[in-house]
This record gives sequence, structure tokens and C-alpha cells, in this order.
Amino acid sequence: MIEVIVTDDMISAAKQKALDMGRLNNSILSGTGNMAGFVGEQIALSVLKGEWSNTYDYDILVDGYKVDVKTKQTTVKPKPFYECSVANYNTRQLCDVYAFVRVLKDLSKGWYLGSIKKQDYFSKAVYLKKGDIDPSNNFTVRADCYNLRIQELDLK
Repeated sequence: MIEVIVTDDMISAAKQKALDMGRLNNSILSGTGNMAGFVGEQIALSVLKGEWSNTYDYDILVDGYKVDVKTKQTTVKPKPFYECSVANYNTRQLCDVYAFVRVLKDLSKGWYLGSIKKQDYFSKAVYLKKGDIDPSNNFTVRADCYNLRIQELDLK
């Protein structure tokens, strides 16, 4: 896990993308997480380098790999047993790799948690339906999704 302090440039780039994008289709948070999501992409970009593409299917191109960044907001530094989620309706995105990020709600810093090839993610992840209680953390799932612990990711 790599801690990243969010810079003014990252916030500016994220704000512009959030304005350009508007409300995302199928957004679990009805678009309110756009800014955090784009800051998460900036955090992943600062670690992975590459090109910020931001398409429906992927967010960053790195050495020919299409990387989709999944971001969750948090109030605490993540622990290795916390979950990384992919919503069921996002499973058809044409990406090669998932990268996961957590961002503080005040957007001051975040953590690049790691990445995993898409096919490896789905072979290891646990499927949960909306309304299920995740037994690992007692969280009621807001949408059908797949979960995998941070500790099962590769750092890059």
C-alpha cells in the first residue's frame, strides 16, 4: 500500500473531469463520488504513470495495459483485510487490470492499494448480492458486487 498526498494539481484535474463527466450511469452513490473517483485515478496515475485515458472501459493506459481504477472513500487508513469491490454491472468493462484506491473523504490523501489482472480478480473474489451482509466486515452491500481483500493484490 502506498500513501499519496493529494496535490492541488490533482484536485484541479479531478474537478475538471468531474465537471466534464457529470453523473455517471449506474453510480452507487448517484454521482456524489465522482470527485473522489477522479482523485483516485490521479493517485493511481501518480504511482503507475502511464496515460490518463478515462473511458467507460478503463481509466489509465500503462505499457499497453488498460487499467480501470476503482476508488472508495474512507475516514481511516485502510487495513490489509479491507475489501476491494467491483460492482456486478461493471464486469463487462473492457480492461485488462483493476487498480484499487482509497481516498480520505476530505480528499487530502489516499492510498494506492494495488492491482490485479481482471481474470485473476474474478477467480479469487467473493460474490455478494445487494442487501447481503459481508461476513468479513458486517457491511450491507449496496449493489451486487465482487469483493477481494487488499492483501490479495499486487502492489503494482
